[in-house]
Amino acid sequence: MEGVEDILDQLYKKVLLGASLEDDVRGYIFYLNPDLSEQAGSLARSNVSGALDGVPSHHGPSSSDPTTLPEAWECAKGHFVMSRAREVKLLQLTVLDVMLSRVLSPETEPQAKEEYRELTEGLLQSAEVDSKLIWMLRNSDKLLSHMAAKCLSSLLYFQLRAKMTLSNPWITFCQKHLSESSESGEAVHCLWILTVVIKEIFKDTHCQQAEMLKQLLAPFDITFEVFYNSLFSQHFGNFQNPSNVVNSLVCFLELLELLTASRIHLKLHFKSQRMLFLKPHALDILAWPIPAFVKRKLVIVIKKCLLGKMGEDLCRGSVPALMSPDHLLDGDLLALADALLHAVRLGLWKDLSVPGKPSCFGGDVIQPGCRPRSGPDHVTLRAASLITVKSLEIKFQNCTSAAEMRVDLQKFMSQLLTFLRPHLQPTLQLHNQCEWLSRVFIEQDDDMLEAAKASLSIYLQLTRGQDDASRSLTQENEAWVHYTHRNGCNPHCIFLFLLKNIVFDSTVLLDFLISSETCFLEYFVKYLKLLQRDWGHFLAICKFFDAAKSRCGANTHRAAPSLVQDRSASHTAPRALASVGHRNACPQVSSAPNASSVPQSQVVMPKRAHTVPVRGPPSQTPLSLVDYESSEDSDEEATNPHLANYKRTSSRQEMSRATQGRPRTSRDQRERSRGSQPRPLLPHQSTPPLCAAGEVVPNGAVCEVGLFLRTVKCLKELQRAIERLQEKNLFPYNPAALLKLLKGVRAKCNKV
Repeated sequence: MEGVEDILDQLYKKVLLGASLEDDVRGYIFYLNPDLSEQAGSLARSNVSGALDGVPSHHGPSSSDPTTLPEAWECAKGHFVMSRAREVKLLQLTVLDVMLSRVLSPETEPQAKEEYRELTEGLLQSAEVDSKLIWMLRNSDKLLSHMAAKCLSSLLYFQLRAKMTLSNPWITFCQKHLSESSESGEAVHCLWILTVVIKEIFKDTHCQQAEMLKQLLAPFDITFEVFYNSLFSQHFGNFQNPSNVVNSLVCFLELLELLTASRIHLKLHFKSQRMLFLKPHALDILAWPIPAFVKRKLVIVIKKCLLGKMGEDLCRGSVPALMSPDHLLDGDLLALADALLHAVRLGLWKDLSVPGKPSCFGGDVIQPGCRPRSGPDHVTLRAASLITVKSLEIKFQNCTSAAEMRVDLQKFMSQLLTFLRPHLQPTLQLHNQCEWLSRVFIEQDDDMLEAAKASLSIYLQLTRGQDDASRSLTQENEAWVHYTHRNGCNPHCIFLFLLKNIVFDSTVLLDFLISSETCFLEYFVKYLKLLQRDWGHFLAICKFFDAAKSRCGANTHRAAPSLVQDRSASHTAPRALASVGHRNACPQVSSAPNASSVPQSQVVMPKRAHTVPVRGPPSQTPLSLVDYESSEDSDEEATNPHLANYKRTSSRQEMSRATQGRPRTSRDQRERSRGSQPRPLLPHQSTPPLCAAGEVVPNGAVCEVGLFLRTVKCLKELQRAIERLQEKNLFPYNPAALLKLLKGVRAKCNKV
């Protein structure tokens, strides 16, 4: 036994360093054969028996003592032998796993890599190591079982990379256990190993990913569908082993995401890739008595599917910009959206519990000594909210009846707001429920802007047939304003709450425009186009905000400093920012847009450095950007989500290429800048003279120094910052079309 361990230890050190195997390569097959541990165990048993029998001991009787207990003595020797055999097995598996990683590593020297490859192929052919690893998966020793699964996943990936035939014992093993039982431990191992192999394929951009993944998934296409039906089509109480069911759910949900990601990124087409879209049985588990983190994982997977972000953490690079439209995927997304909305109609969010526990590693159980954090699981709240709004957007893009869309909007948004209201403290005010979006997504920029963009798209669909030129404050339009408030989808309210969250800081908007981490560019362009067409509506909303504050007796020059102080003293700055919309609100305020208002004479702006890229290749020509002013592009984007995604992806790729090597404002810098000390209060005279206080606008509304001028000032500062960067060739893409829209808004302001 000692000789075997010494040889394995020497081999491990060589492989760990990537050194060449100086001795006969074939000779190491004997020492890496898993059967060796059994043979060595038998040899050790005889050696231990000969060495210990008849030797007196201070801890027990000798073999010549008449009081010796043969059963106890044999048991002690057996435990010793088993322990040594286990160590040999673990050492064998460790050497094999490291050797496979060296074979696949580009840093390994060619000679050593060839020797490792020869040794691995010898283990597969003569020792049948794949069959023995499969057998070890059933070991009751969890460490041995896990190491066997890890080695088997590396071995399968090696076969795919080497273009070898996939292990037949493995295919048979998976097909058998995935088809027979969805709660067995063997099924969990199969799912885990497949997931690991697919992840390795996605990570390796130098291999033929599509061909490798096709070879891996082809034998299991029907098997996955059988397993899916078995797992999700029965009630949780019918399972005999709930703990294994939870493990199967976690592994299979991750596998579902990878299958869908391969459909988008690698253009593969398998029936199993459409299971989640066409057979929404998985939604039923949200009502099962299972841990909350499993439900959270399902909601997040659905969110990624609807947003087209499957596998975003694994796939190196974006979706191909010139990929052909996938009309089949469009239909599948619509089917998933309809299924989700149908489940919401039946009370899906009523059954979803959002416990007030923090998200913990490996589950939601709070460990001893940890203090539970108050408040709901905001990850689940954000995901549930976003998939509801996104499903409505997808459905409305395929709906032609405005009356039907209005009924659906009121029905589903009321259920969503009812679901959110108990978890938002303080609760939403009745006079303006559009604040829900900023309150829910305040800690997640990308999800917040996705939700805002989806809400804006819904609004554009609802108003598609209206005459934009005649949108004045008529009685019909006032009723429409009330309708959008009640359902929390007024685009102007949502944009103003967004500006309030960033304290009207134009540099934050500039950071969003430069960064490729969010869809802000696409959202902002669509909103600016709407703003020019819907100008009277925007003025009414600004007046409505100021009226709500005046009715509550709010005074901005008293409330704003306390807000900044709260932000500097609190560790949760986004929560403090979220409160700006409701802290001065009053539930008794009338929602009439023509309510009286009091001039807002003073405002507070945060002290913030204008952080922009400081250098860049002067000879680089600014990249082109589509002409967002074109009404034809607007209509096409509104009815074709994939064209919008294509434009967003293209612009992100352009920004990513253009900003390489240039510093930019990070989220951490933005949060630190938000927490800076405030500037002195701006007097009334310092407001830009875009609109005189008390001036009467053409439609009869009174333009006052308040939210309107703060918004205009922010957009004006943003326009100037973009122009300065464009002059110095520091903006990552050509902003001519964006500046054209901002100038159009400014021209509207000058006419007020």
